[in-house]
Parts: sequence; structure tokens; C-alpha cells
Amino acid sequence: MDDTDRRLIGLLRSDARASVASLAKALGVARGTVQNRMSRLAADGIIVGYTVRLKPDVEEQRMRAFMTVSVEGSQVDAVLKSLRGDLSVAALHSTNGRWDIVAELRADSLEGFDRALARIRLVEGISQTETSLLLSTFKF
Repeated sequence: MDDTDRRLIGLLRSDARASVASLAKALGVARGTVQNRMSRLAADGIIVGYTVRLKPDVEEQRMRAFMTVSVEGSQVDAVLKSLRGDLSVAALHSTNGRWDIVAELRADSLEGFDRALARIRLVEGISQTETSLLLSTFKF
């Protein structure tokens, strides 16, 4: 991946629906170059899809939080399986260090978070959690 690929990815992050012609103009390259690079980035698994970002107030479950989870022993797979089944869990990430898992949670109210946290803390294999509400999100 070179600088042009990174610039292309940056443009797509800002607007995944941008036309190939507008991307080519912004990069100062031919349309065919953009098409070839996008095809290669997809074939190499670097670009795995395109998505739509909604304004936070449009989504039904507007409140978000990150929960860090410490797992007892070798129960990570069982805990991940349990968390995948919880509707308030939007994403799961494995990590190193003090915490084994980072979960992104979504709820429509503080009471919704309270119910989700109560359910998650009862999952067998979870030894400790820490949750932080996301107050603001900044575009990059």
C-alpha cells in the first residue's frame, strides 16, 4: 500500500459514495487508476465493504458505551459467545493487557444500559468489567 492508496482510503472514509471521477480528480490520477486500486484493495482484503454512517440522533439506540471485560482463565470463547447473543452488544474486540475484551454497547436510555450491564455481569467467566459512556464522537 502506498501513499496514493492511503489517500484514496481517506477519501472513501469521508464519502464512500464518491464517484470514481471525483476520487480521480482529488488524487490527480486517471479514473482507471482509481478503479484498479479500489479493485486491488478489495481483492487484498484491505477494503472489505462500504457503509452508511448515520447521525447519532437518527439511530434508535442513541447512547453508546465501551465496556472492558476481564475473563477468568480460558473462558474467552464462551464469554464471547454469550456476549454475541446480547442485543445491546454492537461490537466485540479482543485485546491484550489488563482487559481481555472490549465491547461496544448501545442502549436507548441509562435504564437500558443498567439492564444490559446487569445481564452482562452475570455471564459466567466474566471476572471484572469497567464501562465508560461515550459522550462525543469526533470525525477523523
